[in-house]
Amino acid sequence: MQITQGQRVPLSTLMSGQALTLAIAIDAPHVIDYVCFGVDANGKLSDDRYMIFFNQPSSPCNSLQQVQGGEFRIDLAGLPASIDRLVFTASIDGAGTMHDIRASHFSLAEAGREVARGEFSGASFAAEKAIMIIDLYRKSGEWRLASNLQGYNAGLDALVVHFGGEVADAPAPAPAPVAEPAPPRISLEKKVAAAAPQLVNLAKKAQISLEKANLSNTQARVGLVLDASGSMNNQYSQGHVQEVVNRLLPMAVHFDDDGALDCWAFGSRSVQLSPVTLSNYRDYITTDHGGWRDWDLGPRSNNEPHAMRQVIDYYKQSGDRTPVYILFISDGGVSLNNQIIKLMVEAARLPIFWQFVGLGGRNYGILEKLDDMEGRVVDNCNFFALDRLNEVPEEKLYDLLMEEFPDWLKAAKVAGII
Repeated sequence: MQITQGQRVPLSTLMSGQALTLAIAIDAPHVIDYVCFGVDANGKLSDDRYMIFFNQPSSPCNSLQQVQGGEFRIDLAGLPASIDRLVFTASIDGAGTMHDIRASHFSLAEAGREVARGEFSGASFAAEKAIMIIDLYRKSGEWRLASNLQGYNAGLDALVVHFGGEVADAPAPAPAPVAEPAPPRISLEKKVAAAAPQLVNLAKKAQISLEKANLSNTQARVGLVLDASGSMNNQYSQGHVQEVVNRLLPMAVHFDDDGALDCWAFGSRSVQLSPVTLSNYRDYITTDHGGWRDWDLGPRSNNEPHAMRQVIDYYKQSGDRTPVYILFISDGGVSLNNQIIKLMVEAARLPIFWQFVGLGGRNYGILEKLDDMEGRVVDNCNFFALDRLNEVPEEKLYDLLMEEFPDWLKAAKVAGII
């Protein structure tokens, strides 16, 4: 199977077991150092013994070994639960940049049989001296592959620091030129407390997740798309949809200087509602546009493509390349799979990330498979399902919502989308 940049694939679709060989072959006029970082759920090297390189070629459990150069033997079943992700990297030792490399590739093999390959070259890079090539990571109880191909200009030392390690004998940094200090950014908690003190606890928990995902200084627009088909009536009448609004609004306030949450609802057709703000969020579902029972959505069947088209056109017409985070709620019954695929392929070229959440339903159709769909410039979708929103702690929900957004931001930047 050919793997493209940004693509994510469950390993179970490539191989039957959990023992494999990963080989990275870079054709370069420079000396290349290959390193694997075994990091925890926070993306940090919490155990230095899981940084595998020429001076430390094996992990304590012997489930991760560097055989030679860029070849690693891996037994995923033998790794401790604390190792959440394996990040395989390459860096230049000495002068030169990754722009100089020629046709190169990585490959995965099981029992000597190649099951996947990804190709790359210096055309994808500029002044980078180190690149993260491929990740193997846990998600929903299974191991997956992600083609990363992201770079760092400062080389291996920058990678070590990125993953929370320490660089021995690092030279003292030169004094920085004196500049006017940037105005301090108002914390999310303070923004929310000033206008909507009822949301302060949610804001605190959202802030923690944003910091863990290294999104504290990210600017983005945030949108919410609500399934308002007939099968969602109980979710609306019991207040669960209003709770979705409440939980997402602190993130919109953090990401967007306007502090507004763009909002749509759909049945057999869709309608754009008023932006949600800290001043109108209370009882939003029962008051905006006359309340959810009076929204002009036609027969209350679900037509996801109609809503997707409206969202895409709205952000495309703005001409703004600021990243957009869309939370798309559905309770299932998805059947217009081919139309959805075409729209997501189109949207992959736009600065829009789609987080689909199944809420209390079933038969989510293509929404469950978009994360692994081929034919897109970047992977622009993620999906998870919940039985009931109020059974999930806010901290866990925010972590789930931010799970793949940071990776999309990196891939979209490399592709020139943002």
